[in-house]
Amino acid sequence: MRTVDIIHKKRAGQELSREEIQFLIDGYVRGTIPDYQISACLMAVCFQGMSAKETADLTMVMAESGDQMDLSSIAGIKVDKHSTGGVGDTTTLVLAPLVAAAGVPVAKMSGRGLGHTGGTIDKLEAIPGFAAEQSKEHFLQQVREKGVSVISQSGNITPADKKLYALRDVTATVESIPLIASSIMSKKIASGADAIVLDVKTGDGAFMKTTDDSIELAKAMVAIGTEVGRDTIALITGMDQPLGFAIGNALEVKEAIHTLKGEGPEDLTELCLELGAHMLVLGQKAEDVQQGKEQLKQLIASGEALNRLKEFIAAQGGDRSVIDDPERLPKARVFFEVRSPTSGYIHSMEAEEIGICAMMLGAGRETKEADIDLAVGIELKKKIGDAIQMGDVLAVLHANSEDAETLQTVKDKLLAAYTFSDKSVEKPPLIYAVVTKDGIEYR
Repeated sequence: MRTVDIIHKKRAGQELSREEIQFLIDGYVRGTIPDYQISACLMAVCFQGMSAKETADLTMVMAESGDQMDLSSIAGIKVDKHSTGGVGDTTTLVLAPLVAAAGVPVAKMSGRGLGHTGGTIDKLEAIPGFAAEQSKEHFLQQVREKGVSVISQSGNITPADKKLYALRDVTATVESIPLIASSIMSKKIASGADAIVLDVKTGDGAFMKTTDDSIELAKAMVAIGTEVGRDTIALITGMDQPLGFAIGNALEVKEAIHTLKGEGPEDLTELCLELGAHMLVLGQKAEDVQQGKEQLKQLIASGEALNRLKEFIAAQGGDRSVIDDPERLPKARVFFEVRSPTSGYIHSMEAEEIGICAMMLGAGRETKEADIDLAVGIELKKKIGDAIQMGDVLAVLHANSEDAETLQTVKDKLLAAYTFSDKSVEKPPLIYAVVTKDGIEYR
């Protein structure tokens, strides 16, 4: 088997066999196939695409390139949730204890964030004492006892994907749906889940900017899951404005706590109930989504979900007292109000720009080596569709730098992300569609 023949075959639009894909990935990981040949193959995939079978084969080859988590010692159907990312995406912090309280075990590996704000692990590490790095034995035992654990990803999970992504990033081959889908799904499959719920964001603050592209990505990932025997569904959810009101690590932990108390933002609460209900259906703890939502609402109202959060945090060394007193979380020193220059209604918000503002304050990372400030971020006060008067506070910057020039730059950039209207504006949809192996249900 020769690499050049495989490149020629893909360039001609033909389907690669599992053996040919295995040959390419194994050779690249071992260093026997050079970057320039894999780059050529990636570019051929960008132009020619991949069939569902090819994409599934690529996914499994990458999943099998390193360590795989065996969750068989945990009773029940293990359901994982993955979000394609966004601004203020706090759903895992709410869903992990909530779904676990409903009897579906959540054994989740998450990452640190690169971009606007921290990842799930960064957010959890805003809780004093929380230890995201746990041994495999502790991880499994905690899920068996508490029903939930969230740890940082092993260094040897999908090493093939790590190498491929780094190459794609510098060869203009990131924007390929088969490559994106296999990258995401290889990590989910290596993590050991029996079933997967995907939250595929769409809009200004999402990787996929259009609903059509988001649906194509969702269809590809659902097809992979189905092909390799994992029950998989995807929700297409809006990211034309940040989710909830908090953007930043400690701020989002605080908002998650309020949500589990039944006091969270309407959009974050609604999305968590929808995603969680689908997780319960796949975990065979609810007959349908409506029944699942009712179960989850009852767990929030009874305090069981909040108590599970306390148990989860304490089991990983965190200070559970912050759940009763979120003011114990890291707090910024400087607060800077951004006020509306006009009266009327908020017409739109550039979610990506708002996320960049949070990163400029220190809430996110521009590079993997950059430090992150767990206390800083942005607290939104108004969102799309809200009525405003001139001088109303649109947002509050939480900062640890008193540099007036930096704060003014962030304020100006944040204000430029808003547009206003003198007529009433409808709030944007939260859920656009649900994608399953049987098709697409539009909302």
